[in-house]
Amino acid sequence: MAFVSLFLFACGEKKTDIQGSVPQQTYEWKLVTAWPKNFPGLGRAPETFAKNVERMSNGRLKIKVYGEGELVPGFEVFDAVSGGTAQMGHAAAYYWKGKIPAAQMFTAIPFGMNAQEMNGWFHYGGGIELWREMYEPFGLIPFAGGNTGVQLAGWFKKEINSLDDMKGLKMRMPGLGGEVLKKVGGIPVALTGGDLFTSLQSGAIDATEWVGPYNDLAFGLYKAADYYYYSGWHEPGAALEFIVNKASYEALPEDLQVIIEVATRAANQDMLDEYTARNNEAMQTLMNKHHVVMRPLPADVMQGLHKASIEVMEEHAATDPLFNKVYQSYKKFQAKVTEYHQISEFEYYKNRSMVSQ
Repeated sequence: MAFVSLFLFACGEKKTDIQGSVPQQTYEWKLVTAWPKNFPGLGRAPETFAKNVERMSNGRLKIKVYGEGELVPGFEVFDAVSGGTAQMGHAAAYYWKGKIPAAQMFTAIPFGMNAQEMNGWFHYGGGIELWREMYEPFGLIPFAGGNTGVQLAGWFKKEINSLDDMKGLKMRMPGLGGEVLKKVGGIPVALTGGDLFTSLQSGAIDATEWVGPYNDLAFGLYKAADYYYYSGWHEPGAALEFIVNKASYEALPEDLQVIIEVATRAANQDMLDEYTARNNEAMQTLMNKHHVVMRPLPADVMQGLHKASIEVMEEHAATDPLFNKVYQSYKKFQAKVTEYHQISEFEYYKNRSMVSQ
């Protein structure tokens, strides 16, 4: 708290010369997002970030947030910020797989690290340095911008009783999870959030994953599909990103640059806190009010997806040096953190469950 207070104090000071007060330069930025305006969790994070930056800077940096489609479509956030249409963006790195296949790893790897582990890799395991190296040619600086925690497997219009039921299934699933789905015979479809409900309801897709109960309830997905499956496998710790136009960032004075860095770290943690607090109450609403029955994916489905996930990752690593560079860093960190979590987090959850029974 003392660290944040120091910044608030520093940003509130006025610079003076021998003739008196000198007004400081103000900046007005645009921030485009891949989410509907003010959408719970995902859409709230950039709004909170912008408010915090304005307060911490004493009004010297004002950021106007645009929801998906208000200034640019959700899938064009990367290009808009890279090209200078907006100074900042908030989205998910796996949306840019067509430009940079390795970018997907900065959102989620199927059966990979959870939110806590991803944040550790980003900030203390070399992940953020690799991320910035990757975005450097595009004139962008990425920052971790939130995490949803473990996502659920999604909404399906038909039952999934075996791995064979995944064959021919048209499912909204971006990133590496989509590639795994394709590996087991499914058909991944790329859609932003605003198109999910109508596509599922109309039958344009057979299934969709989005996030989890908190966001899925807000979209009313229970009205378009009967079967809600867990556990999540495709996005065990789905990380979001703030991206900043490098030239615009470097044009700021140093104190405003640091405010952006501190505010993104705060938004990153705040989003995970929000999902942790809201998912269960939303799940209870889905089950008790809307009579949604939640089901686990069968064991053979999970085993088949796990096997396909390893194959997808190894294939990318064998053909893409940049992907392999990031993958090796990711794998090394995951192995280390898993070794400790086996005797800390895993054992604690196991014993807590035993005691509560």
